[in-house]
Amino acid sequence: MARFLIILAVAAVVFTVISIVDCAVQPDSRHRGVSKGAWVVITLVPVIGGILWWTIGRARPGYAQAAGPNPAAPDDNPEFLSAADERIRRLEEELAMLDAEEQFDDADVPRDDEKDQADGEAEQKDDAESDDDSADGDADSRKPGDGDDPRDARD
Repeated sequence: MARFLIILAVAAVVFTVISIVDCAVQPDSRHRGVSKGAWVVITLVPVIGGILWWTIGRARPGYAQAAGPNPAAPDDNPEFLSAADERIRRLEEELAMLDAEEQFDDADVPRDDEKDQADGEAEQKDDAESDDDSADGDADSRKPGDGDDPRDARD
């Protein structure tokens, strides 16, 4: 039984030393949770410190590169800002094109003053024509079949 305890104690010391060395050699970006110095102190605790280091503290390869720093807000993200700038530039171009089309269309369309004047002349002309119809003998009082319809003339 004493041999077993000696072998177990040697294995615990070896495991603790390997954990301390691994923790100390890893770059700061591969330490999760707390700082590198804190992890070295944690690994000094025999067996439990090593277990904590290998399960929680040691980041997997590619962890730091894949995750990268997450921006706190969208306006801190350079990719978002460049996409937003591009979208704003396209919208400004579209607005400029619409303004140019509107100015081109305004040149062909008469102004409101000219429209009002033309509408007034058309109304006067319509009034004059309706007066001529009433002078011919009240066209509204005629009954169907009084000879106005060309189909009646065929009979």
